[in-house]
Amino acid sequence: MAYDERLAERIRERLGADPEITEKRMFGGTAFLLHGNTAVGVTGDDLMVRVGPEATDAALARPGTRIFDMTGRPMRGWVVVDGAAVAQDEALGDWVAEGRDFAASLPPK
Repeated sequence: MAYDERLAERIRERLGADPEITEKRMFGGTAFLLHGNTAVGVTGDDLMVRVGPEATDAALARPGTRIFDMTGRPMRGWVVVDGAAVAQDEALGDWVAEGRDFAASLPPK
């Protein structure tokens, strides 16, 4: 499955040269991990964000979001944001920061 490389590049720009961030092919796209925990990623033309179980409902109330479901089993704590909803840099930056913050709250793998 192809993924939006431009969106991935925009994420890389927001994450900067942080040596604690790694990139890994997964979910048919690419994911960005902090200490081994997925923070955000790109699947198809959309942004995948790990927000955590407690923040799922609030994230789903925002425009262009849906629950992450790749295998027919919805994953609470993860949302997909439509690529059009992150066309503006500020919106993308907010989502990337949210995913990074949640990943930072987890113990390293």
